[in-house]
Parts: sequence; C-alpha cells; structure tokens
Amino acid sequence: MPPLYAYGALAAAIVLEVLGTSFLQKSEQFTRLAPTLAMAAFYAGSFFLLAHALKVIPLGVAYAIWGGLGIVLVALVGTFVFRQSIDLPGMIGIAMIVGGVIVVNAFSSSAAH
Repeated sequence: MPPLYAYGALAAAIVLEVLGTSFLQKSEQFTRLAPTLAMAAFYAGSFFLLAHALKVIPLGVAYAIWGGLGIVLVALVGTFVFRQSIDLPGMIGIAMIVGGVIVVNAFSSSAAH
C-alpha cells in the first residue's frame, strides 16, 4: 500500500471515529438503539481503516495522529454541534495537540512519507 493510501485510510478512520464519538453522545448512555448502532458501526469502520493504515504507518505515529486529530475534531463537534464550550486552557491544550501532530509528521523520521 503506498503511503498516500495509508494516510487516506488514516484520515477516513479519523472521520469515522469522530462520527462514532458524536453518536456516542447521542446514544444517551446506550439507551437509544439507532445512535448506539451507528456508533458501533462507525467505530468498527474506524478500526478497520486504522488497521489498514498500520500496514505502512508505524503504530506510534498512526495512533498519535488518529488520537490527536480525533480529539481536536471531537472538540470542534462538541462546540459547534452540541453547543459545549471550551475554556482557554482547553484551547491551549488542543493547540498543543495540533502542534504535536505537525511535529511528528514534518520532522519525525519514523513517519511514512
């Protein structure tokens, strides 16, 4: 698998993980069937694509990107979709996560390029 496809699979895995987490919120602690099933399907798809990305991208790098960008995107969904607020320390922490993902991808020799 070429690195471009691996990063595409990783990007899709991140999107599915964010969707799964969003439906986790909507499931109301697994009391609503449809959001619970959607959550499970999105998480399963996310892990499937993450596993394919791991054919090329080292585990530590892939998981850092998957987790880091997932956190950022879920925070944005929480803010704009669920109307949850993020305070200044939260924003600073999220900015640090983004910075870490950039450093790993731009400067680490262990990232697949």
